[in-house]
Amino acid sequence: MKMQKTQTVGYLPNETPSFFKLVLYAIQQVIVMFPATITVALITGFQVSTTIFASGLATLCFILITGRKIPLYYGSSFAYLTAIASMCAAKGYVMTDGILPEIAIREAQFGIIMSGFVSIAAGLIVRFAGSKAVEKLLPASITGSVAMIIGLTLAGNALGDAIPKIGEGATSHTSEQTWWIAVALVTLISTVLYSRYLKGLLGQLPLLLGALTGCLFAGILYFAADINLFRQVPEAALASSVWKLGDGSIFALPAFTLPKFSIEALVAIMPIAIATIPESTAHIYQLDIYVNDVAKKKGKEKFNISSLLHKNLIGDGICDMISGVIGGPAGTNYGENISTMAITRVFSVPVLAAAAIIAMVVSCFTPLIKVIYGIPLSVIGGLEIYLFGAIAAQGIAIMIDKKVDMFDTKNIAVIASVMVIGIGGQYAFGGNIPVFGINVPCIAGAAIFGILLNLLLSIGKKKKAEDEPTEVVSEEAAE
Repeated sequence: MKMQKTQTVGYLPNETPSFFKLVLYAIQQVIVMFPATITVALITGFQVSTTIFASGLATLCFILITGRKIPLYYGSSFAYLTAIASMCAAKGYVMTDGILPEIAIREAQFGIIMSGFVSIAAGLIVRFAGSKAVEKLLPASITGSVAMIIGLTLAGNALGDAIPKIGEGATSHTSEQTWWIAVALVTLISTVLYSRYLKGLLGQLPLLLGALTGCLFAGILYFAADINLFRQVPEAALASSVWKLGDGSIFALPAFTLPKFSIEALVAIMPIAIATIPESTAHIYQLDIYVNDVAKKKGKEKFNISSLLHKNLIGDGICDMISGVIGGPAGTNYGENISTMAITRVFSVPVLAAAAIIAMVVSCFTPLIKVIYGIPLSVIGGLEIYLFGAIAAQGIAIMIDKKVDMFDTKNIAVIASVMVIGIGGQYAFGGNIPVFGINVPCIAGAAIFGILLNLLLSIGKKKKAEDEPTEVVSEEAAE
């Protein structure tokens, strides 16, 4: 009796599911990217609708730029949060009702567009000199420590949102403050538990589920104790729309703005792309393993997506420019979407394209945008504690993964300098370090100093490295 061959379930990048399945898979990808992308908008003060629209538009462009061969979704990156905050602090811009002034967004757009050149440059270096050249210029000791200070310098923002500041003598608000903190704790703990214990698709949605849990608790407080922690929808969210259907209560296009030159934005935001390069590189190698595994089981040729690393980095850079041109934050390809594809074995590029289109349509749905803006600040604070700590932890993970020698004097010098300049600049000078009469954003200054110090300490290392193998061989031969 012959054994029945098990059919391998899955779709390769060049395969297209049936229409019904394609739509369902696409909606799933939108749900996965949604929590992180809208959280970036809420924290930075960028328009939520514009941010969602920009993620979809940039993803479509990424698919075209990479020749429809790399199934990745482009979403907003948390790496740029501190840089945008530093730029706003330097210029004195303050959020009103959760939204930055239009001039602040426009100037940030300029820095975001310029940051795209960093990723493009990295892609060109990989194309013509190989991936090792980028690793020499941006070793894990730099990218890892920069990622750490990005997370740690945001710690004050997280606690500031999780614990409300109440003026002296405001005892009447003590009860509200207590429940505010309780909502933040419920959000934080539930998010951590969801991330730790949920599996499958739900395991990819800890931010969304954590936010829903926090909002549910806030809703119970509202109806049971008459404590309202929900926020009012800012008028600017709808007023700045470029076009509305009727009064815009159902459908309105996002608020698109044009970039404005700003040297502060250039210095603060452009260098942050350094921290996203290793993450994007890791994603492409991770994706390569998953796709080739499905191809092998289906009896198809290997896709070798890893050979397209240069296109991935160039695509990331161009997508930053596209997002920046219309008023969206800088971003990167999303690990959450990769994990979802790995679980479902659906790596179809048309599915990602459909997800991008759905995201763009969703961004114009006014009731949903109003719901997002109504999320209590205490819920956002609870999410931030987990998110910002995770960013710092990711920096440690980068150094562990690349086996950075923590006993090497060069590595210690680079990491120590980057950490102290970045964190010290945040807490001693509010994020902008006065150097020779110029206010330099602490993360940008730390990253640039780290790169220069690493290059300086690398002088003469090549010759030493060439000599060491000879000594090892001689010792082994003697044995």
